[in-house]
Amino acid sequence: MSDFAFPEPVKVVIWDLDDTFWRGTLSEGAVEALEDNLALVRETAARGIVHTIVSKNDFAPAEAKLVELGIRDLFVFPQISWQPKGPIIKDLLEKMQLRAPNALFLDDNPINRAEAQYYNPQLQVADPTDLPHLAPLLRASGKPDPAFSRLEQYKLLERQQQARSGYQDNLAFLRDSQVQIQFREGAQVLPDLARIEELINRSNQLNFTKQRVSQDSVGAELLNPQKRWGTVRVQDRFGDYGLVGVYCLNRAENRLEQLVFSCRILHLGVEQFTYAWLGFPALQVQGEVATELNTTDTPDWITVQTLPLEGAAEAESAAKPTADKLRVLLKGGCDLGQLTPFLQAYELTVAEEFNFNNENQIPVHVEHTVLLRQGRELPAAEKERLAAGLPFLGREAFDTRLWAADYNVLVYSPLMDYTQEIYRETATGREIPFGGYQNLMAADPATQAAKYAQRRFRGMDEAFLRRFQQDYTFQGQISPARFQENLQWLRQQIPAAVPIFFLNGAEIEVPGSGETGALNRHKVMNQALADFVATAANCFLIDVRGFVQTPADVTNNLRHYQRQHYRTLAQRTAEAIGQWQGQQLGRSAWVDLRAEVASRVPGKLKGFLGKLLK
Repeated sequence: MSDFAFPEPVKVVIWDLDDTFWRGTLSEGAVEALEDNLALVRETAARGIVHTIVSKNDFAPAEAKLVELGIRDLFVFPQISWQPKGPIIKDLLEKMQLRAPNALFLDDNPINRAEAQYYNPQLQVADPTDLPHLAPLLRASGKPDPAFSRLEQYKLLERQQQARSGYQDNLAFLRDSQVQIQFREGAQVLPDLARIEELINRSNQLNFTKQRVSQDSVGAELLNPQKRWGTVRVQDRFGDYGLVGVYCLNRAENRLEQLVFSCRILHLGVEQFTYAWLGFPALQVQGEVATELNTTDTPDWITVQTLPLEGAAEAESAAKPTADKLRVLLKGGCDLGQLTPFLQAYELTVAEEFNFNNENQIPVHVEHTVLLRQGRELPAAEKERLAAGLPFLGREAFDTRLWAADYNVLVYSPLMDYTQEIYRETATGREIPFGGYQNLMAADPATQAAKYAQRRFRGMDEAFLRRFQQDYTFQGQISPARFQENLQWLRQQIPAAVPIFFLNGAEIEVPGSGETGALNRHKVMNQALADFVATAANCFLIDVRGFVQTPADVTNNLRHYQRQHYRTLAQRTAEAIGQWQGQQLGRSAWVDLRAEVASRVPGKLKGFLGKLLK
C-alpha cells in the first residue's frame, strides 16, 4: 500500500503538457502519448474528478494534439499560453469556484510548481514522476460518475464564464442569462433524498446553516407538518444546473433550519432570491459563507418556473419501482463501480453505495455486517459518539440507503466481513470493524502513528492509538457462524420481495499482498456464505470463482480483479437477475460495447470508437 496520501480530497487535476501529460516538447517536434496518463484521465473523470490544463504552449497545436489523442472533451477551462502559471492557476480556480487545497497541479518543472504554490497557498503539487504513487489514490477518490455528470456541470460553467467575459456590465449579463428557478416541496422531494443528504453534508461555501443530516432523518422530517422542506433547481440559457439548493423552514418559529446551495450557482443570485421567496425568515448563519444575504433584495433577473402537474406526478412516483426497469442497489467496495457501465447496458437502473474517504481522509468501508447492525440498532446519540471519537469512522459511517424502499434488487458484496477485524469497546460492548489482516493492539502506537501520518490520516496520532488500546479489545475477524447470523438479520431487514444477490470472494494466493491467510479465510467464508444462501429465502449467489482463478486475474489483492472480469461479473449478475424475474433482461449491445471500449481500448482507437458509438 502506498504511503502517499492527499491532505484534502482532489476535485481537480491541473496538467502541464510537455514532459508531464505527454513525453517531449510540442513546440520542438513530435511528442509521445503516455497511455497511463490517458487512462488516468478517463477513469478518474468517470469518478467525478475534473481535469484542466495550464501549459506554456501555443493553443491551436496543443488543442489539435489533444483532439488527435481522443481526450480533448475530458478537459475543461484549458489555459494554454506563454504566461506565468501561478497567476493563471489562481484565476482558473476562481472561475471554477474551487479551493486551492482541492486542486493537484502536475508539472515537471520545480520552478513552476513553486510559483504556483506562491500564488495559491495550500495548492497540492507533484512531479509527474510521482504519478505511479498518486494514480491509485486518484482512482480511489471521488465516486462513480459513469455519465460524466460532474464534467458536464463544469462544461456548463465554462460556457457561462466565457459568455460573462463578453459583458462589461455584470447585471446586463445576468439579465441576458435567463435564469429560472424551480421550487419543489413536500412529496415532490422524496425521489431526491440521496442528493439532499449529499448537498447538505458536503457543501460548505454556500451552506448557511451547516446542520448535517442523514437520509433517514430527512425522510422522517418530511412527515412533520411543522417542517417545510424544499429543493431548488436552476437552469439558464447555458444549460441545466439540476438540483442545487435545499431549505427547511421551521413553520412555528419562521426560522430556517437548512439553507444550502451548491457552489455551481455562485454569483447568479440564486441564494438571495430563494431567501426572498421564502419571505426572509429568521436565519442564524453558521461559519464562513461565500455570499452575504440581506432582508431587502429580490434579484429581478430570476424568474420562477412552475412545476407542471405531470412533472409533479412524475416526481412523486419517481421513487417507486417502474415496470420497465428494475432498480438495482450495488453495495460493496468501490471496485464494484466498474460493474455499473456494463449493467447499464441492460434494462436496469443502477444506484451505488461504496466505501469513501471520510472527513479525516481515511477510507471507510460501510458494508461490514457489524457496522450495518450498529447503524440500524444503536441510538443516534451513540452513533454520533462513536463517529466523533473514532477518526476512522467519521460522521457518515453509519449512513446507508439499505433501509430506504427505493430499489427492487440488492447486489451485495460482504467481502469486508472476510477481511476486517473487529474491536470491542470495553465499557459498552460496542463493536467496530476496521483495517484488515492486522491487529492494532499488537502494534507499537508510535510506529503505527508514523505510518498513518505518512498516509496523512487525520486523528490517528500516537495519543489516540494509546487511548484506543486502553478502551478497546481485539476480537479478530468475524466468525463464520456470526457472519451467517448477521446475514439472516440483514435478510429480515430488507423487504421479503427484494432479492439479495451475494458476491463471494476469489480463492487465490496473491504473492506479496501482505494479507497472510487470506486464501484460507476466503475458502471458509465462501462456504459459510454458500450454506446461508442455500437455505435463505430469495437469496442468490454469484460465484466469481468460475472466472477469477489465477494471480493474473487480480491486481494488488484477491478482492480487486482485472478490468475484463468486471464485465463478466456484470453479465453474470444480469443473467441471475433475469432468471429471478423469469424473463431475460433486455440488453443494448451498443451500450455494452461503449463500456467495453471505455474499459479496455487505449489511445487513438479508443477516442475514435468512443465518438463512433455515441
